[in-house]
Amino acid sequence: MTTTLFKFGGYQLPARQNITEEDKKTIATVFHECDQGQKGYLSHEDVKVAFVSLLGYKPTKYEVEELMKQTEIIDGTPRMAFEHFIQVMSSKMSVVDRDDEIRQTFMVFDMQCKGFLTIDDLKKAFSHVAPHIAAHRVEAAFREVDRDADGRVSYKDFEFMMKYHLEDL
Repeated sequence: MTTTLFKFGGYQLPARQNITEEDKKTIATVFHECDQGQKGYLSHEDVKVAFVSLLGYKPTKYEVEELMKQTEIIDGTPRMAFEHFIQVMSSKMSVVDRDDEIRQTFMVFDMQCKGFLTIDDLKKAFSHVAPHIAAHRVEAAFREVDRDADGRVSYKDFEFMMKYHLEDL
């Protein structure tokens, strides 16, 4: 039995085999919001933004490139059409996701959907959920999780930290 660590607005995507009509409408809405200039297709960068909006994480470069290989080429550049986007995202949303709790937790911290966390994001979250934890402890935890010391904690860094500690229990 899995429990939800956090519910964050309408972003909770419960594990299921079939997506609902409401999910399809959400996917369509995200497509139209990410389709800069209403071209009728999404560029490589548009697809990344759509992933963050729908799934709560920034996809890897490899993942986006693999998806874009399956798309139509317009003027020498891959473009993802509406129908293909609906198909891809429906498939992703219908998969039972064992990592959903980690993704939901990351989204709580990443309120601006940047795909990474800063020290300010972490301090703000801790000030709401655990105000008794000293700022220096939050900063130390951030430095430990920020494995490449770039001042950002990516989803992959966050996921590694969550899984590492879960395996210890």
